[in-house]
Amino acid sequence: MEPSGENRAHHWWSGMSPRKVGWRLRDLVVQAREGDRDAFSELAARSIGRLTAVARMILRDEFAAQDAVQETFIEAWRSLPGLREPDRFEAWLRRLLVRSCFKAVRRGKRVDAVEIRLTPGDEPAIAGAEPAVQLHDQLERSLARLPAEQRAVVVLVYYLDLPLADAAQTMGIPLGTTKSRLNRATHALRAAIEADDREPLLAREQIA
Repeated sequence: MEPSGENRAHHWWSGMSPRKVGWRLRDLVVQAREGDRDAFSELAARSIGRLTAVARMILRDEFAAQDAVQETFIEAWRSLPGLREPDRFEAWLRRLLVRSCFKAVRRGKRVDAVEIRLTPGDEPAIAGAEPAVQLHDQLERSLARLPAEQRAVVVLVYYLDLPLADAAQTMGIPLGTTKSRLNRATHALRAAIEADDREPLLAREQIA
């Protein structure tokens, strides 16, 4: 059976060298920029999984994340003719996604209403050891408590592994502001994890 959707794209790309993938990606961007819908569909299939995972982590709401990704692709198709550097397509698409996520927050959507658990395909693999699973759950809960703009910088820097300068460009804010947000987010995450660690101890003390 022939793979479909994102799986088909992954299957097709996985057999190519990184250099050939880069050439193919650039060709697709150029073709899509000239109005080729099939080329744009291939680009979308290749990107949708990662974009959806990022939107989920920033917005913490499944429906808001899907809306943000859909809005990103609509804006990408409309704005693609103006993209001067095809090699920067993925970075450009990330910027559109983050902008869509922030629009969702400004529109007042209840982006914290649904607690999202990421699936293994959406996030970096974590060892099956129980302490690692516990830490993963703590990080998920702690991330959900951060404001969206702090979640965004954490996702860009630690999940997408972007340099701070690239994260700042993606969010459209100065580098200093990005550093400040990341610092506040890191401190908040650490404090939340420490608070989680204290809860079982307090519970045992109350029982005793």
